[in-house]
Amino acid sequence: MQSRESRGLVLYNQNYREDDKLVKIFTEISGKRMFFVKHISRSKLFSVIQPLTVADFLLKINDNGLSYIDDYKEVMVFKHINEDIFALSYATYVASLADAAIADGVYDSQLFAFLIKTLELMEQGLDYEILTNIFELQILERFGVNLNFHECVFCHRTGQAFDFSYKYSGVLCSEHYLKDLKRSHLDPNVLYLLDCFQTISFKDLQTISVKPEMKQKLRFFLDDIYDTYVGIHLKSKKFIDDLSQWGDIMK
Repeated sequence: MQSRESRGLVLYNQNYREDDKLVKIFTEISGKRMFFVKHISRSKLFSVIQPLTVADFLLKINDNGLSYIDDYKEVMVFKHINEDIFALSYATYVASLADAAIADGVYDSQLFAFLIKTLELMEQGLDYEILTNIFELQILERFGVNLNFHECVFCHRTGQAFDFSYKYSGVLCSEHYLKDLKRSHLDPNVLYLLDCFQTISFKDLQTISVKPEMKQKLRFFLDDIYDTYVGIHLKSKKFIDDLSQWGDIMK
């Protein structure tokens, strides 16, 4: 068992026995780990093990079982996200997606930084739906999925009115539409935005604006991409889908 200090994001916690907790934390230096916290009702760790809490943790890392939290400092809570059920739902989903994208104990500081930055931008009030789309798109490769939205898979032309082909896992220009008679017949602007989202920088997000009808088209297509190529069905995603049906009442 190694003593380590690492920044970490609490993904979730769950009850274990009468007054103990298991806490899943995505750590910057040791990947995702499950931590055991004893007597949580009397523990100073009670507030810091809440989901979507970031802190610098003093940890005992066990590669062959449960790990332990010795102490913490410099806690960061996403106050705005936690006060908005819509932002909270999307933030919970991207955290769950990161959890699903890599195995426990796998070092992935790039994914950790990407997840934290996405949550920070949501906290700043940037569009959580678009941030979620970008996150979903850019971590597809961690599920072994590499899709081409930039150039025609046959002639490699760019900047065209593309359509997507599941058969070729990429886009077709108008001259090659007939290569796949079951092409998606998508709005070309959906594929234009996805091409932008694959390489967009965080500073460009400050000015991006997408109309509601285009957001809906992006949502439907990305859902289809995940159903077809990834095949995971997260509870946090189902909650977002349900929220779209009754969330307007709360608004």
